[in-house]
Amino acid sequence: MRLTAEEKGILEGKEGKTKAKIMQTLVEFGEVFGAKRLVKVTANGHLVTSFGIGLLKPVYRIMDEIIDAGLKTKYPFTVDPRPIDYKNVKCGLLDKLIFSKIMYSQQKHYEEQLSKIGLRNKDSFTCTTYLSQVGNVPKYGDILSWAESSAVVFANSVLGARCNRNSGMLDIFGAILGKVPEFGLLTDEGRKATWKIELKTKTLPEAQILGSAIGMKVMEEVPYIVGLDKFLGKELNDDVISYLKDFGAATASNGAVGLYHIENLTPEAKKMGKALMVENVKTYVIDDKELERVYKSYPIMWKNQNAKPSLCFIGCPHLSLGQLKNWTTMIEENLQKSGRTKVAVRTIMTCAPDVLKEFEKTEEYKKLLSYKVKISSICPLMYTNNPIAGGKPIITNSNKLRTYSKARYYKDQDIVKIICGVK
Repeated sequence: MRLTAEEKGILEGKEGKTKAKIMQTLVEFGEVFGAKRLVKVTANGHLVTSFGIGLLKPVYRIMDEIIDAGLKTKYPFTVDPRPIDYKNVKCGLLDKLIFSKIMYSQQKHYEEQLSKIGLRNKDSFTCTTYLSQVGNVPKYGDILSWAESSAVVFANSVLGARCNRNSGMLDIFGAILGKVPEFGLLTDEGRKATWKIELKTKTLPEAQILGSAIGMKVMEEVPYIVGLDKFLGKELNDDVISYLKDFGAATASNGAVGLYHIENLTPEAKKMGKALMVENVKTYVIDDKELERVYKSYPIMWKNQNAKPSLCFIGCPHLSLGQLKNWTTMIEENLQKSGRTKVAVRTIMTCAPDVLKEFEKTEEYKKLLSYKVKISSICPLMYTNNPIAGGKPIITNSNKLRTYSKARYYKDQDIVKIICGVK
């Protein structure tokens, strides 16, 4: 890798031993993927590791070394959601014991460490850092040092920023150094589509299932999607952003997509059109029959497949303000159909703390609470990823949560009926 004089100096230890090790790590990481140089990070960071798991002792040692060296990130950063919320997501005594004493025993300590190296504030815990209410919104062409698959794919695809699918700690190292190795999705060539997706459905597909189908087909490659703009239009309004948020999360978790292009809609596709596709592009045709095949392929991981659901999580990734309002309306309508005044299944809706602040100002907020729905900024994935929660019959409308847990996936129109007791 070609380094500048300043970068060589850092590598040689002129700015301290710890910074030299960070530089060495990023250089070696970049060289594995053929990077020729480092490029400057130009926007705030976002970190994936938000959970103080007791077993991550090397992480806490590294963090202490960074703090002792007086290092901080170049820009303030946000971080993924917290794993626990005892106020809004009730836990039994055994759950609390496992969470506080075993799984997340270092949560308080780790959050203190994050604050010392550049965490923006105590409300900066969300996977939807790019929503306007949260405010960590990169500009077109910005170079990022982010991790969190759903955030990275959104920033690359919907905002036109540039970021590779980094792992935990690499996101911190890049944010501290203010530089990342240039390869993959940071390059023009790496952003070209190797798959053409021809959408031939009669109506707008469920975002989570369409994303799942594409992710499982293209894996880590870049798809160029034709036909989706017929349903979404050509402008990135709030409803479209919410749709693409969930769509992208499914492509990234059911596959490993870090970037997608949608003809006539996403910024690079608008700018360059079909020139974004490589010459020998592969083709995948998606119609209603194909989406139904994908949906029916999802395994049911419950021990008792006929069990009644005991918990429902909606919001993985975190919900947008518009989605919170829409879900309130959907629940209200279905409660009227069932003749109930509150939900029949314990339901948790998750959103960013800053989104919740705005939602609290709306009339829908009091309505949703009156239906006995809880609102939390928890990470549903971290909550369900343990033996006790994993054994419970949990339902979700999130393909990401379905993929990484034993939660059972339902389409929006079906899950709202279940939680409202509609027969």
